[in-house]
Amino acid sequence: MSYKETSYVSKPVDANGFAHYTKEEDAVWHDLIVRQQKIIVNRACDEYIHGLKLLNLPQDRVPQCNEVTKVLQETTGWALEPVPALIPFEQFFRLLANRRFPAATFIRTREDFDYIKEPDLFHEIFGHSPLLTNPAYAQYAEHYGKLGLAATPEERVKLARLFWFTVEFGLIETPAGLRAYGGGILSSIEETVYALENPSVQRKPFDVMDALLTPYRIDIKQPIYFVIKSFDQLFQLAEMDLMSAVRKTLHLHDHVPPHPC
Repeated sequence: MSYKETSYVSKPVDANGFAHYTKEEDAVWHDLIVRQQKIIVNRACDEYIHGLKLLNLPQDRVPQCNEVTKVLQETTGWALEPVPALIPFEQFFRLLANRRFPAATFIRTREDFDYIKEPDLFHEIFGHSPLLTNPAYAQYAEHYGKLGLAATPEERVKLARLFWFTVEFGLIETPAGLRAYGGGILSSIEETVYALENPSVQRKPFDVMDALLTPYRIDIKQPIYFVIKSFDQLFQLAEMDLMSAVRKTLHLHDHVPPHPC
């Protein structure tokens, strides 16, 4: 999603689609992925783990978007699209509608190693790309982009919540127990454990209207997570008339924010 301000600048890509990273940036990637691969064991859903194996991400350097795209194209027809650190909502929705996931090509610094507001390349590639190999998830993301492209600014505010509570911070029931599938969870050292194990967190069965009426903040660990029963539930969202639900919420009061304003 787009954000109002950032201190980061994306790396330009050359004629071959490659961005050039420093040794320190490669080292940051290495330390992030090695640490996070340990944390997600028995916490990430099987579909995510399967996608991560398919991507076969390097550990010694920052991967290139076109490397990830090659795998995504072979599985679901998706691609990573290198973009500036900030993009307008119009561009964001248009990319998703055309099965292209925006990826800012910068990597966080050591100062932001544990937490970064802006979605950097680690967030986009490690957090989101594995599940873009899953057909139901990929279909949902495409449908979401098409809805957002045609939506009004007021409707997009509600749609942003749907994205937030599914693609970014979604949980899923599995035979082995509760697991994470949201990229904002799985790319975060703290939130991966917090979302699944903190006793103070609310974990609610996913309901479209409930999610659309729930405000969120981007700068805190989430107090509420929505839990889907399976990825078929996301596929069903892509098949239903979501905009009717969105328009209905425009005439309803939002839930009381579950966090300090």
